[in-house]
Amino acid sequence: MTASADSSAHSAAGSSTPGGVSGPSSPSGSSLRSPATAFVLDLIAIALFGLFARIAHQSEDIPLNFMGWLATTWPFWLGVLLAWLLLWFGAVGNHSGHELSAGVPVWVSTVITGLVIWGIINAKLPHWSFVLVAAVMSALLLFGWRSLSSLVRR
Repeated sequence: MTASADSSAHSAAGSSTPGGVSGPSSPSGSSLRSPATAFVLDLIAIALFGLFARIAHQSEDIPLNFMGWLATTWPFWLGVLLAWLLLWFGAVGNHSGHELSAGVPVWVSTVITGLVIWGIINAKLPHWSFVLVAAVMSALLLFGWRSLSSLVRR
């Protein structure tokens, strides 16, 4: 096998995951554009969402501390994880995770999963204002980093 054939076989082997999501050897060659980076940025966005929620709504039951923040954040992180499993296996399209369109399934899964788990834990439906604020704030954070990323790439 020639050196060029060997390198093209190597890049083809590492270029996609089961669902076609670009892997470590993405065409752009940048690890900053990898799906792993997008996944981590989504987790950070939702971590900020949980922090802002705890700052705004601290109480004796759920104070502003690490455990209170974690109790607020983990249901929404589970939604991020579910969306990324769907992205990884190509169930919701072929995305690197950095595109605005990839933010849609992540956002929808995050909000629905987080609010359903909240409802189960609290044995009641979330108030409409909670649903609205959770949807808007998570959208701003999840689509916000993607928008900034696309501006930086230009």
